[in-house]
Amino acid sequence: MAYLAVGIGSALGGMGRFWIAGLIGQRFGDAFPWGTILVNISGSFVIGLLGALASSEGRLHPKLSPLAAQFFMVGICGGYTTFSSFSLQTLKLIQAGSVSQAGANIALSVVACLIAVWAGYLVGQVFNR
Repeated sequence: MAYLAVGIGSALGGMGRFWIAGLIGQRFGDAFPWGTILVNISGSFVIGLLGALASSEGRLHPKLSPLAAQFFMVGICGGYTTFSSFSLQTLKLIQAGSVSQAGANIALSVVACLIAVWAGYLVGQVFNR
């Protein structure tokens, strides 16, 4: 059941990533991977929030089954966030000679996603009270 839950969650997360990244790409262009950055930041926030809520002292701990946690955190968030896309887009920026844009993509993605996962966890702790 865990594999099925993660598989379905991954499919849903991947479709969400495709839709949001496409929407952002249409709006702001594809010269810089804003869609991937937004997906990774929002996915980091959500997994931080769920991590806090599902922790042993979290509000959802007794209510959220391990299977449901795997569905949301491993499946949906794992399928939604795009580290492999981030890596390929960064490589393509470097290959195109856009080293400063590649550096900006790395810095924005890593720093913003770490801040987002921390912020999501803090929000989850607030809901745990």
